[in-house]
Amino acid sequence: MSTLDETGEIWFLTGSQALYGEQVLEQVAAQSREVCQLVASGLRSGPRVVWKPVLTTADAIRRTCLDATANDAVVGVITWMHTFSPAKAWIAGLTALGKPMLHLHTQANRALPWAELDMDFMNLNQAAHGDREFGYVQSRLGVARKTVAGFAGDPAVLARIDDWARAATGWRAARSLRLARFGDNMRDVAVTEGDKVGAQATLGVSVNGYGVNALVAAVDEVADADVDKLVVEYEERYDVAAELRRGGERHDSLRYGARIEIGLRQFLEAGGFDAFTTNFEDLGGLRQLPGLAVQNLMADGYGFGGEGDWKTAALLRIMKVMAGDAPGGTSFMEDYTYHLGPGEPKILGAHMLEVCPSIAAGRPSLQIHPLSIGGREDPVRLVFTAAPGPGLVVGLADLGGRLRLTANEIDLVEPDEPLPRLPVARAVWKPRPDLATSAECWLLAGGPHHTVLSTAVGREPLADFADMAGVELAMIDAASDQRSFANHIRWNNAYYRLAQRL
Repeated sequence: MSTLDETGEIWFLTGSQALYGEQVLEQVAAQSREVCQLVASGLRSGPRVVWKPVLTTADAIRRTCLDATANDAVVGVITWMHTFSPAKAWIAGLTALGKPMLHLHTQANRALPWAELDMDFMNLNQAAHGDREFGYVQSRLGVARKTVAGFAGDPAVLARIDDWARAATGWRAARSLRLARFGDNMRDVAVTEGDKVGAQATLGVSVNGYGVNALVAAVDEVADADVDKLVVEYEERYDVAAELRRGGERHDSLRYGARIEIGLRQFLEAGGFDAFTTNFEDLGGLRQLPGLAVQNLMADGYGFGGEGDWKTAALLRIMKVMAGDAPGGTSFMEDYTYHLGPGEPKILGAHMLEVCPSIAAGRPSLQIHPLSIGGREDPVRLVFTAAPGPGLVVGLADLGGRLRLTANEIDLVEPDEPLPRLPVARAVWKPRPDLATSAECWLLAGGPHHTVLSTAVGREPLADFADMAGVELAMIDAASDQRSFANHIRWNNAYYRLAQRL
């Protein structure tokens, strides 16, 4: 399945007023189109930017905002007050708008024509105070938005708009996300629990439970010819261990892994699901814990959470949509164990089997090894090490009454030494600002042990998404210290408790 949203639209809305007369409004429209084209050229992928006629009346503004809200293709709107648009005209429209909004504070010209500057130019190019009028009414109404100031052709401005557009596509995906949960969560685990109704009200994610034997039935119905075809694809894409290749003594295990992938994919497609969970404690008639199948489905854009962790599965799908075709990868992850020295402390992240090959440094190896838990046959899986580079780990937790995103900026690195006896995919990283501070802050925030690791989604689109969803974001970065972070969490707790009572 694709994570690149090529069907979405961002509407470009320009404010003005009839006071200026038709000639000036024609100039406003022409310059608005030019700015819209600059913005469209700066989006690296995903939704297309659609210019809308200049808005000069309250009725037109309200109707446009209602139309944007009702149109499933619209992921968000960009607003710009080219001249002076009296903001009371926007009240009904902003109140009705149900899509993310970016307020672009710009102007058609980068430089002032100093020698030719006259009052006609001044009357035409009034965004400097027209947008202030608009900003006031947004604050007065409590409108959630992102504000970006600067010339629309500047790379830094375009990059921030692109970040917002990625967040808006993730928000659109969340609003219609359907998740299949095979079995329940791991017994006696707290953080993978949560309020599914509350999560659907907040994020839009619909979590649906199925007995694992419903999946078993789909797996058993897979045709041998389809298995044959997929096994050939494996041998082309991966370095397949000799014992798993055709004619190898364990080739049947690979065939069963392929059968799981086909059956699982067909089940998800038939139900319109974009994310799913499994649980090694609840495998029903499955001969193997799904490993290879989960890895390949994640690589194709599906969200996944282990041990029934539906919150992480939803978050992974949302962040994959936000990433689109950006360089890097996005994967299910778990902080597994620490290297506390010698040298700089590091975290080794992995999972039993399920790490997405989109973060791999090279061509993965397809292997088979025992799994000490689960009580099933040895499962097949892809083994690799994550590519070095800057990244982000993000966890989603239910605090009872609200959701919290906890995020940590990290630097993925090569392992200090080879890992010849570790038969799973893994990632090694140095958390910012350091392991001790990062871990203390994460624990103070109640961040989960299951996370999403991404080298394709940065902190700004994540923050934009949190704003759109009305979800708390606790960010740990190079500037973090434990005491300040603890105070930040206390202030957030107070704010959200007060906000819930209003």
